[in-house]
Amino acid sequence: MRILVSNDDGIYSPGIAALARAAVRFGDVRVVAPDVEQSSTGHAITHSRPLTYRRTPLGDVDAYRVNGTPADCVALGAHHWDKVDVVLSGINFGPNIGNGMWHSGTLAAAKQAALLGIKGIALSTPVNDSEPDFDRLQPWVTRVLDLLLADSTLQLVNVNFPTNPRGMCWTCQSIRQYDGVVIPGKDPQGRHVFWLSVEPVEHTEEGTDRWALENGYVTITPLSLDLTHHAQLIDGRRRDPLDWP
Repeated sequence: MRILVSNDDGIYSPGIAALARAAVRFGDVRVVAPDVEQSSTGHAITHSRPLTYRRTPLGDVDAYRVNGTPADCVALGAHHWDKVDVVLSGINFGPNIGNGMWHSGTLAAAKQAALLGIKGIALSTPVNDSEPDFDRLQPWVTRVLDLLLADSTLQLVNVNFPTNPRGMCWTCQSIRQYDGVVIPGKDPQGRHVFWLSVEPVEHTEEGTDRWALENGYVTITPLSLDLTHHAQLIDGRRRDPLDWP
């Protein structure tokens, strides 16, 4: 099995090193990741300038850095390494749950894989005052990969590891509300500046990724590239078929 590993935290993130270590027991591993952090870049693709693909020392793993986005990295990685079987993205510093999935660079790498017809799995974990304990998470990462790599029906999956997992569960995406917030401030010269951040969401729905993560469970959320709201599409055609033949 050929396993391409990427992320949005950059080539030197401890999270991608931990994921590569876990992946080597399942097949041949190659790391292709951004040369600098690309968090919250979403599914951006670089088209206005050329990209570079440079070999980078990363332990015993074949690794390359790209001056682009996570989606760029997967596109170039799949181009340079024929017949990639799966793309693993992460392990991200910070969770990717709920509506935060829309702008996640970590998830974008997995989505880019799915667009190319390759299984994509995004993996993330919360960050507190200290760096995540990836050694503690390692058995859970291995358990997740054991499950998901063997399942040929899953093509795009989002996974989140709590700090101290107590179990694993299948979840849906929490969509109760967006947790984005604009925080105004001033720079040293007194000019107005603004930070885009997030705030805690209360009263999460049971069975969702946010609820499961808050209760200590590894969340496994199957996703789809199809953004169509099928119920509303059917209802719209019923109420007003427009020019539908």
